[in-house]
Amino acid sequence: MPEASTISAFFTNYKIGDLLRKCNGCKQKGIPALDIMKYKLCNIFRDRSMYMQIRTGSFREGFSDNTFYRFLNSTKTNWLKFTTLLSKRIADTIEPLTSEDRINAFIVDDSLFSKTSCKATELAAKVFDHCDMHYKKGFRLMTLCWTDGNTTLPVNGCLLSSTNEKNVLGPETETDKRSLAGKRRALSKMKGTKAMIELIKIALANGHKADYVLFDTWFSSPAQLIDIKSLGLDAIAMVKKSSKIRYLYDGKKLSISKIFGISKKRRGKSKYLLSVPVMVEKNGIQIPAKIVCVRNKNNKKDWIAIISTNADLSEDEIIRVYGKRWNIEVFFKTCKSTLNLVGECRSLSYDALTAHVAIVFTRYMLLAITGRKNQDMRTLGELFFFLVDEMEDITFSHAMELILRAMFVSICKNFNFTEDQMDSFIDDFLNGLPGYMRNAIAKAA
Repeated sequence: MPEASTISAFFTNYKIGDLLRKCNGCKQKGIPALDIMKYKLCNIFRDRSMYMQIRTGSFREGFSDNTFYRFLNSTKTNWLKFTTLLSKRIADTIEPLTSEDRINAFIVDDSLFSKTSCKATELAAKVFDHCDMHYKKGFRLMTLCWTDGNTTLPVNGCLLSSTNEKNVLGPETETDKRSLAGKRRALSKMKGTKAMIELIKIALANGHKADYVLFDTWFSSPAQLIDIKSLGLDAIAMVKKSSKIRYLYDGKKLSISKIFGISKKRRGKSKYLLSVPVMVEKNGIQIPAKIVCVRNKNNKKDWIAIISTNADLSEDEIIRVYGKRWNIEVFFKTCKSTLNLVGECRSLSYDALTAHVAIVFTRYMLLAITGRKNQDMRTLGELFFFLVDEMEDITFSHAMELILRAMFVSICKNFNFTEDQMDSFIDDFLNGLPGYMRNAIAKAA
């Protein structure tokens, strides 16, 4: 088996074992937790699941499946802290590679984490999928990412259930609310807007730094903008066109549609249609902001509005920085299509699902830093298959090639064959082999 140099280097350079110990992910005796972690991380690059490896007799690890499941089901491992610390270490290696003037940003968004066996899966619920505007079964995966515009790293995330008890389908394990397991479940039952703030607070508490927080219309309420400003960060977000959300403009509280209607727009081929200063107000707290309206590329007759709580930022810069928010959509697509975010883990335990999500985040970070350090122009999908090849066992054709090469070298040493005689011998030997062996040798050649 070829040495998995990329993955081994990743574990060594970022001291994954040290991070696991800091997050209570270690064992008192038996197989080291790092070995189980490495197996789980690498299993996506193999051609079959752990279950099929055991069924077909190809499972060669030094631990049993029960040991593996106990590791995932552990209530003591702080996976939220693990991904936060790991992404911080990787970000620290990336930042020196870029200019000090480059803007770094947090990106917040959620995506559907579907589960079919919801009645048995802990805390699974009917959750609203705002992509197709329907309720579906599973969780909302609330995710916080960090980006410098080039590389995107998942910082942390949580699987959100429903705040409405009637929509919760799966049972909840009774835990001490003061314990890590209890806090994990309490976070899962928070509203998305509050969970978003908690994830940002955890990132900041563990040393992450960013200039802006980027998000779409689902989180861009005045309360969210003010809460993020209170954390010492500025927000850039798409404005929801709602008559219920109003901004203080020219001494009046107006919705964004009213502000757009009464304001004079820029003509010609300008990058934006309108730029106005406003005040964002909630519960007596006011902060200055700037709203920039741009044409909707998908519908020339429509427009979208972007708000920045840094009123001194230029319109072009607001548009440019907000464009980095798309990186989280690429992240979700890669995790679901390539890294098997949804289909790999069939566990019914909320702790195991949390561990699985953290390990998928780690896989993504592995691909992201590999592409960045090597200045690789390949997509993350291509890098994924590169690692599949690196992890692959020696193929049958390669094994046949090695055996035949050794045999022919031995024949040449012990018998004085001429070159023509040797060629004739090889042809006769190959012609006498079964077809599948001849095909394998032909591929190796």
